[in-house]
Amino acid sequence: MSQYKLFSRKRFLQTRTLVLEIDKVMPYLLVAPALAYLLFFIGYPLVDGVRLAFFTEDGRFTLENLDYLLNSPLSRFKDALVYTLVITGIVVSIEFVLALLLAFFFNYVRFRGRNAAIYIVVLPLTISDVAAGLIWYSMLTSNGFVNKLLLNLGIISSPIEFFGWQHRNMELLAIIITEIWRSTAIVFIILLAGLQLISRDHIEAAEVFGATPLQRLRYIVFPLLLPSIQVALIIRTLFSLQIFGDVWILAGRDIPVLAGEAYYEQVVLHHTGVAALYALIIAAISMALGLFYIKVFRPKYLEVR
Repeated sequence: MSQYKLFSRKRFLQTRTLVLEIDKVMPYLLVAPALAYLLFFIGYPLVDGVRLAFFTEDGRFTLENLDYLLNSPLSRFKDALVYTLVITGIVVSIEFVLALLLAFFFNYVRFRGRNAAIYIVVLPLTISDVAAGLIWYSMLTSNGFVNKLLLNLGIISSPIEFFGWQHRNMELLAIIITEIWRSTAIVFIILLAGLQLISRDHIEAAEVFGATPLQRLRYIVFPLLLPSIQVALIIRTLFSLQIFGDVWILAGRDIPVLAGEAYYEQVVLHHTGVAALYALIIAAISMALGLFYIKVFRPKYLEVR
């Protein structure tokens, strides 16, 4: 009997040791698929982009692509950078305000047909950027729906010209309208989900202690909503920096953007290194803005004191 107990104790210790070893390795096993995905789909393209942008075919370091980007008369890098940042700043700001107002409205106002209304708000998100560009191009032409409506209402006496080199400001406006119509939904969904995650217990406790609606909004709702705001701004800004399809539909190269110029350099001019450099610049700006959002919108209650 004593030998059986000794054997059982030995098996128990071996099993316990094995479990402890598995517990040590398990976090790495769980992270491994995500890490492999990042290395294969992000790490390798990033390294290869650096190779294409700054090294020749025989492996020599070169700054020819950077010199072309900054100094060549064929390059429109500076204009593309300015237009991309302007479009991103305007679009993301307006979309955030609209999405926040819509999220508060649908979260706190109950009415018949609410779910259908949310579906209608989200519907443009299912449309690709190229399709959205085609839709708004047909609506904003001289004979399009918008001009016909304004003419019939007597608001204008002649059609508004939105397209053409001489109307670049109106083309920029058309791009901004299209982006806001198409992509506000993604910010709205994230913010609405964040509001729905806020427990009613916090709000009710604040009401018991006499907090006004403005105080509840400032000290409870917004601090708890910061993680959702952070995610929404990061995702939308990254997508906005990569804007391409609807810009080329509505304005072509009249309004150059970084992603569009990368496409032009690669497909039309066959400057692979320059196109890779454009991609690296987009990635660098995206990372910088992402870090900015993470720092500025970091929730106070998540900070370790």
